Amino acid sequence: MSEEEWERFLRESVTGAAGAPVEPSARAREVERRLRERSGQPEGWRTYSPARPRRRTGWYVTGLVAIVALLVVGLFPQRVVGWFDGDDAARDGAPPAAESERPRGAPGAEPDLRPTLAEPFRGSPAARWADGAAGITLPPARATGWMDADQVARALRQSRDFLVAAGLDSRVLRGERPTKAIALLNPHQKDVQEYLRAALSSKTPGPETDPLLLFSRFKPEQARPAGDVIKTRGRLTYRQGKRGAVEVTADVTFVYPVTPTGDGGRDAEVVRTIVRREVVMSWDDPAKVITEPGTMSLVSYSLDMTNGGCSAPTGYFAPPFGTAGEQPADGAHQVDPYDRSKPVDTSDGPSASGSDCAAATRS
Repeated sequence: MSEEEWERFLRESVTGAAGAPVEPSARAREVERRLRERSGQPEGWRTYSPARPRRRTGWYVTGLVAIVALLVVGLFPQRVVGWFDGDDAARDGAPPAAESERPRGAPGAEPDLRPTLAEPFRGSPAARWADGAAGITLPPARATGWMDADQVARALRQSRDFLVAAGLDSRVLRGERPTKAIALLNPHQKDVQEYLRAALSSKTPGPETDPLLLFSRFKPEQARPAGDVIKTRGRLTYRQGKRGAVEVTADVTFVYPVTPTGDGGRDAEVVRTIVRREVVMSWDDPAKVITEPGTMSLVSYSLDMTNGGCSAPTGYFAPPFGTAGEQPADGAHQVDPYDRSKPVDTSDGPSASGSDCAAATRS
């Protein structure tokens, strides 16, 4: 008998040809006893020939896919978050991942709760956003245009510094001159310098000279901050611009909780003024453009504004105190101020000039 037939004979002798357990025959018991005596195995030990291994192709593929998925999550966590639920993947109240690209949709609905002095961001997606400058994401720096990687990194940091100085500085929010922000602007850019002079000196600014186009300001006698925190969410991107410049684009939403000045009670009304800004900054090659070290030129600047006033421009945000619970007029254009999935479009929502003041679906 061949070795394979002998092994099959032994298996069938012990377990039965059909694989069902049966009482072994006398001959099978005698064969088993002789095998034990030859091998020295203790009584009760049964010898089974190993079954031929089967290929587990499905498990190998599943394991490979799992490994690749873990690598993708480890290398690109922010992008993976965006794949699943836009800007609102953290349903359990955890902060969302830093924004590295435009989200695919608006944040999910929040409980319908009014803000308070103790919780000025209650009932708002901004409750989970980062505080201040921490909510403005900088991309990795690489050599671009006339700058090497280190210079690009410095330009990105200074671009964020401009946004902080223009939109988060407590003195600027009180209406004081935005000195730090102005210091980062190219003093040889005539049109911008003319705008600054007109915007910061006139008591009756027009749509083109409204300081709110670049700076966030409240009248101290009308509104004061509800706490020390301003929530932000946004990102910076960059590319090579004209004449080899590094062109940085900022797209950031600021959420300012404010309360009426003089109302210091625990039940004081809190209104959130929400401002989304898009600012394009050009860090020019000094060999091709007249500029000063550490300054940039402005290419464009625009904003969408909610709860900042709908009257003629005054140079200050005017929160609509005393209007809580009012329903928008029939047919009024409505916008979601927390929806960052679309480009900034001042013609599609509240503008600094008040020419097209839309109603917010939530604030």
